[in-house]
Amino acid sequence: MTSTIDDELWAAIGDPTRRRVLDLLLADGSGTATSLSGHLPVTRQAVAKHLGVLERAEPVVPRKDGREVRYVVNEAQFSRAVEQLASVGAAWDARLRRIKTIAESIQALRLKTESKNRVGVDHHG
Repeated sequence: MTSTIDDELWAAIGDPTRRRVLDLLLADGSGTATSLSGHLPVTRQAVAKHLGVLERAEPVVPRKDGREVRYVVNEAQFSRAVEQLASVGAAWDARLRRIKTIAESIQALRLKTESKNRVGVDHHG
């Protein structure tokens, strides 16, 4: 899976409060700055700013509901984020497998060398 990493999206999602906002929107389906602030340890104004960051990065979209603006998760962009995360996870899994292989090779070589040194010491001693 080769997915281009969207730095703006990950910068937006990287903030713990914004991740919590996303969690709330996923659980409730939608929310306003006011309704979301009731579940967060920040003011309504702070939530509105976080929603603005999320809106620019597009994991959420605003929907006009009378005089209120309700935010919902943008499923297409959220799916992209999940795909990107899976791609990054797969890349790190491959790196970790290579590191493990290298470490095992070094360990096997070290054991082989130690074994030869012991035989040489036992044989000459």
